[in-house]
Amino acid sequence: MKNQSPHLSTSIPGPKSAHLLEKREKHIPRGVSNTVPAFAEKGEGALIKDVDGNIYIDLAGAIGTQNTGHCPPSVIEALKKQLDQYMHPGFNVIMYEPYIRLAEKLNQITPGNQTKKTFFLNSGAEAVENAVKIARKYTGRKAIISFERGFHGRTLLGMSLTSKVKPYKLDFGPFAPETYKFPYPYYYRKGLEISNEQLDQYLLDRLEDFFITEVPAKDVAAIIMEPVQGEGGFIVPSKAFVQGVKIICEKYGILFIADEIQTGFGRTGKMFAMEHFEVEPDLITLSKSIAAGIPISAVTGRADVMDAPAPGEIGGTYGGSPLGCIAALEVIELLENGQLLERAQQIGETIRNYFYQLKQNSPYIGDIRGLGAMTAIELIKDQTSRTPHAELTSHIIQTAYQRGVIMLSAGLHSNVIRFLSPFVITDEQLASALEIIAEIIKEYK
Repeated sequence: MKNQSPHLSTSIPGPKSAHLLEKREKHIPRGVSNTVPAFAEKGEGALIKDVDGNIYIDLAGAIGTQNTGHCPPSVIEALKKQLDQYMHPGFNVIMYEPYIRLAEKLNQITPGNQTKKTFFLNSGAEAVENAVKIARKYTGRKAIISFERGFHGRTLLGMSLTSKVKPYKLDFGPFAPETYKFPYPYYYRKGLEISNEQLDQYLLDRLEDFFITEVPAKDVAAIIMEPVQGEGGFIVPSKAFVQGVKIICEKYGILFIADEIQTGFGRTGKMFAMEHFEVEPDLITLSKSIAAGIPISAVTGRADVMDAPAPGEIGGTYGGSPLGCIAALEVIELLENGQLLERAQQIGETIRNYFYQLKQNSPYIGDIRGLGAMTAIELIKDQTSRTPHAELTSHIIQTAYQRGVIMLSAGLHSNVIRFLSPFVITDEQLASALEIIAEIIKEYK
C-alpha cells in the first residue's frame, strides 16, 4: 500500500464487506460495536485496506494498540521465529525465557527507581483486576477509589471502577462493592470563576474530606488513576494534582495505581505518561500498544507489593504468552532505538496547531488538548454555552470513514474526537486526514 492519501474504490461498505456484514448480523451479538462498517484485509503502517480494496488512513490505531504501526516488520519477523520454537507451553506449567526477559525489561523502564517485579495477563481489564487484588492483599484493605470519567474495563470490577453508564454499565449491575468515585480536574469545564490551580487545591482538599464523608482512609487499599483519561475525553490533569494525590496516598498508606493501558508505550511522547508528572506509582497496569496488537497485559510494581500474593493466587492460563512477550520486546526496542517518541510529540503538536488555526473560524471547536500523540478536540454547539455536540461528533466520524479516514469518539457526552494514529504515519498522510476532517466541519450546518 503506497498510497499517501485515502483511496476509495466503492462506497462504504463495499459489496464484499456488505456480504460479511450480513454474516456478522447473523452470528455476532449486537452488543459488540463497530465504528466502520467494513472488514480489514491488510494493515501497513498507518494504512488499512478493506476487503473491497478501499484504503483508509487510520487515526484510531485499534483504540491505541498500534503505536508502532500496523505490522511492524521486525515484530512480524520475531513472531515467525517464535512460532518455529513453541506457541504456548503455559508459564504456570513450564516456564520460558521471553517471559523473564520482558518482565526484566519492564522493571527497568517503568517509572521509579525502586526494585520492581512484573507478571503478565491477557487484557487491560485483567491487569486492572489483578492490580486491585494485589493492592488489597498487600494492604489488608478493601476499598478502591477511581475517578469520575475514568475507564478501567468491562469486567465486573472494571465496570465498577468505570464512570460512564451507557454503554458500559447500563443494566449490568449490581456492581462490585467497596469502589468509590472521586472528581478529576476538567479545566475546560471548571468555570471562569476559579483558576486551574484553585481547582486542583479544591479537589485535593475534598479528597481529604472524602475520607470523612465516604470511606475512611484506613480502609482504602488503592487509588487508581489514568494519567490522561482516555475514554473520558483525553483530559489531562496538572502535575500538581497528580503529585498531590500521590502525597495523600503516601500520607495514609494508600497504594497509587497508574492505569497506563492507553497512555503507555510512547503515546504521550514519553515511554510512560507518569514521567510527565514525575510521580512513581506503586503499581502500573499496561496493555494495548505493548505488543503491536498481540494480546498481552502486565502489572508492574514495587517488589514488596507484588510479592504479597502467595503462589497460585495470581496468574492465568494464557497470561504472558510467548508470542505476546516476543512482540512486546520488539516493540520496546523500536520505541527505544528509533525516533518514535519524538515523532509522537511532533504528531501531537501538528494536530493541535492545525485545530488551533481552524478554531479561529469555527464555533464548534471548543477545547484542544492532549499530551504527545494522545490528542483530542472537544466539539460544542456554541462558544458561550459550550453545550456538548455529540451529533456533530458522530457526523464527522461517519462522514470521515466514507472519505477514507478512521477515527473514534470519546468523552462522557460522546462529543470528543480522539486521535490515536500510529507514530509511523507520514506527514502527507496526517495532513490529508486533517484536511478531510476540516472539510467536514466546515460543511456542517
